[in-house]
Amino acid sequence: MHGRQGPDLGRVMLISPQRVFYAGLLGKPRKRCSGGYNVYAAIHGHLRVLIDGRAAAGEVVLVPPYVPHSVESEHPSIICIVIEPETVAPAAMASLSARICGPGAPDVARYIRSAYENLRLEARRTGFTTPEFDRWFFGEVLADREIDPRIRRAAVRLNDLSGRRMTAIECAAAASLSPSRFLHLFKEQTGISFRAFRAWKRARHLLHYVNEDINLAHLAQDIGYPDSTHFSHSIRRFYGLAPRTIFSGSRQLAIYRSDPGLHR
Repeated sequence: MHGRQGPDLGRVMLISPQRVFYAGLLGKPRKRCSGGYNVYAAIHGHLRVLIDGRAAAGEVVLVPPYVPHSVESEHPSIICIVIEPETVAPAAMASLSARICGPGAPDVARYIRSAYENLRLEARRTGFTTPEFDRWFFGEVLADREIDPRIRRAAVRLNDLSGRRMTAIECAAAASLSPSRFLHLFKEQTGISFRAFRAWKRARHLLHYVNEDINLAHLAQDIGYPDSTHFSHSIRRFYGLAPRTIFSGSRQLAIYRSDPGLHR
């Protein structure tokens, strides 16, 4: 799949299994609950994020994984960076959070905006690495999370775009663990249950296709949903928007990947 470049070159997404950078329309989402750390930056002006009835406002805001929230922006477009929690050390995220929540927040916002402008001007596209991504948008490489190799391999399997429904029994067998031991170790190492983790990764697969002219019912099956109802419910829960609304707002979005081999 090749990203389709529309006339608005400001709408762009970089995506890899570890990171996502999105600059484009916010839309009017209801409450969302992403499985990654979400760093929201205002393209112009300020934004406001509501979490459990409390508002965090400014030029940049960080929301932890699996925390329901809603986003409002003074500008119709927004920047959102997603960091997968199993790929980054908690201490590195604590340090980044301190920068974003402290007096250095305006500097972080300016750095992200500057990186976005450079991305547009340099027309940087595919083939980026995670360290490159981190340096572009944060000015430093975020340290990797230390995680049991068996659980890391299972997490990588769940990033597979084939749409095959990966089960805990299969992952446990591949890790030479009993299903119960695997499920316990998975949650211990990642901080989230296998089922919730798998649901997020499946919903994340949608991002690879959002600028395509594609039948949504067929896409739901292709990325592993049993039917359109489950597909729509899951996408609304994670992104706060219906699948059709997401596709409608992404027609002019250019998508670029870390690995050209992921193009379909």
